[in-house]
Amino acid sequence: MPESVYLDAATAAPLHPAAHQALLAALADGWADPSRLYSRARRARQLLDAARGAIAEILGVRPPELTFTPGGTSAAHLAVLGGLRGRARAGNVFVHSAIEHSAILHAGEDHVASGGATLSIGVDRLGRIDLPAWEAGVRTSGVALAALIAASHEVATVQPVEAAAAACAAVGVPLLVDAAVLVGRAPVPPGWSMLVASARKWGGPPGVGVLAIRSGTRFDPPSTAHWAQPERNAGYGPGAPDLPAIVAAAAALRAVYAEAAAEAERQSRLVDRIRDRVAVTVPDVEVVGDPVDRAPHMVTFSCLYVDGEALLYALDRRGFAVSSGSSCTSSTLRPSHVLEAMGVLSHGNVRVSLHRETTEEQIERFLAELPGIVADLRERAGVTGL
Repeated sequence: MPESVYLDAATAAPLHPAAHQALLAALADGWADPSRLYSRARRARQLLDAARGAIAEILGVRPPELTFTPGGTSAAHLAVLGGLRGRARAGNVFVHSAIEHSAILHAGEDHVASGGATLSIGVDRLGRIDLPAWEAGVRTSGVALAALIAASHEVATVQPVEAAAAACAAVGVPLLVDAAVLVGRAPVPPGWSMLVASARKWGGPPGVGVLAIRSGTRFDPPSTAHWAQPERNAGYGPGAPDLPAIVAAAAALRAVYAEAAAEAERQSRLVDRIRDRVAVTVPDVEVVGDPVDRAPHMVTFSCLYVDGEALLYALDRRGFAVSSGSSCTSSTLRPSHVLEAMGVLSHGNVRVSLHRETTEEQIERFLAELPGIVADLRERAGVTGL
């Protein structure tokens, strides 16, 4: 069997060694309910508060402004619905980019089903928001909330968050930023009112999302969330928190934050190599996203005349774990709404995303084998002469 090469860190990065150690320690020391008053519970509370403080410091918020959720998807969904409910007196229009994560878009659909309205703002062929259209959109009468992803989960293009935030601030509209792609890898631009992220993206365990809500931002979680105010003030959402996972998430973020600059430089060089080599070694391929203003660890390309599912399985047989289809939807291998919004090739696409354990040798092997794999699939499909 070929060596297994994991190239899907944008979905979930491998558990960081610091997280693994913290998880084991917290399983032994942090299993009690932190809301109780006895000594073991107080110890659990100390661990929760320390983890909350560490993540809050890195995100640039105060600990009371940070809440843990059961995952990034739940954090995003809750942020949209809670933000809209909190601003119901201002209006019922939700403005968002066309390339938001499906959790944001599905929350918008729920809002529409409840009588609200949404306004989707398009992007250019590099996947960057149409800023004049955004500025006009947030000035629309009755806008309650706006959402702009910090960097695309699908093509890595970094968005002009600071400029978008300034447009929102000028008309008093809070801005929600999905920062899952950047947290732990690159600075998040300032100006946002709410931020969501997912621990498994930065090398923490699954099942930990973060929702940061700056003081002064109106927020009213939907009744379906069953979110009691004391729980929110305690730093976690409904139910008992998964304290060992939260502690591990904080340990991972501290570790990746310390090495972020060096890793970003290393991984960006490897991504540049992929972008350059794929473009010249695979016929009829489109490498998408901004080649410069992007997240450092991710690249997506689309191969004409190749089925995305077939390409995924062919790469998997050679030991390469990558994403295909839409990485931003829970439904697998349907045409990507992000690529369609960009107006680029949306079939036969592959997203390669790197992590701290990705080596130069692994990338060289991937680049050496990819052209033959694509050519074989095209030949099997009866496409020749390319």
